[in-house]
Amino acid sequence: MASAPCRVDMGGTLDIRTFSNVLQHLEPCTVNIALDLRTTVRIAPYKRGWIKVSSRGFQDAEFPARQAPFRHPLGLMFAVAAFFQADGVQVSVHSASPPRSALGGSSVAAVALVGAFMQARHRMAGRPAAAGRSVALMAHAIEESIAGVPCGVQDQLAAVFGGANAWHWLALPQTRVFRREALVAHRRLHGLERHLLAAYAGVPHASADINGRWVRQFISGRRRQEWVDIIACTRAFAEAIRRRDYAAAAAAMNREVDLRHRMTPAVLDSMGRKLVAAARRCGCGARFTGAGGGGCLWAIGEADALAQLRPVWQDILRARRPAYLMEARVAVDGLKVEDEV
Repeated sequence: MASAPCRVDMGGTLDIRTFSNVLQHLEPCTVNIALDLRTTVRIAPYKRGWIKVSSRGFQDAEFPARQAPFRHPLGLMFAVAAFFQADGVQVSVHSASPPRSALGGSSVAAVALVGAFMQARHRMAGRPAAAGRSVALMAHAIEESIAGVPCGVQDQLAAVFGGANAWHWLALPQTRVFRREALVAHRRLHGLERHLLAAYAGVPHASADINGRWVRQFISGRRRQEWVDIIACTRAFAEAIRRRDYAAAAAAMNREVDLRHRMTPAVLDSMGRKLVAAARRCGCGARFTGAGGGGCLWAIGEADALAQLRPVWQDILRARRPAYLMEARVAVDGLKVEDEV
């Protein structure tokens, strides 16, 4: 059994090599904060020759192990199982975050499943367990191999390491593809919670559509200056978090959201636009998570500004029944793997 946290983020998409390699001279980075909304994966014996996957929000699926489809709502789980040549295994996934909430849930589940399989292999064959960095890169490689589009790696890294980090993207070829910078010391992570707010806007997201549009624009030579400016905003955001200047972090976040909304208005629906506008009126920053287009939004600001914003967001969210204000507790720990008796 293994579990890992989801994340909120700033500067996402820059973790896709299409952007980070070409813009390497600008030192691109992505910032994310792991939330203690954990996805737990359990692997157990099942019928010989078969794989079964069950997950909240999806219909259970089982297939012969050698015929499991990767183009399936649970295809990433089948792809991870195929990588480990799993046979006669049942995979159960439980996520504390809403399905398709743009908090990195599928990537987090893949990280937890890789961790669980590594532990099972360690028990069965005495092989050493993989280091966290290797688990993240392995889960990312499997996901990108079946996605059909370039994929970033920030979700997997937040799931493995937890905490609040800036991820600096390094150009290939070299042995390292990222450098981790902890922006908040572990002993201060819980204090960060007074400056955060997160909400589920009540509709699922479709990040591949928006990310794919950004990739196509960038490759065609359009919107390059916006990405230069997004890098500057993200670096300013990271510096503000490092200094614990949450008003400056909010300002950098709002500039970044304006750039993305100008490129792709679909990042915010009507509910999202109301939440962002309310945050700005209260002196906070607000942003969609992931690539937007539904899912979650999060806000950052000084503690008194966040206290003012909380009831306002609650009132707005009541207009859409599935929407709700989430508990934005920071996950100090990342991936946890354990034997189950």
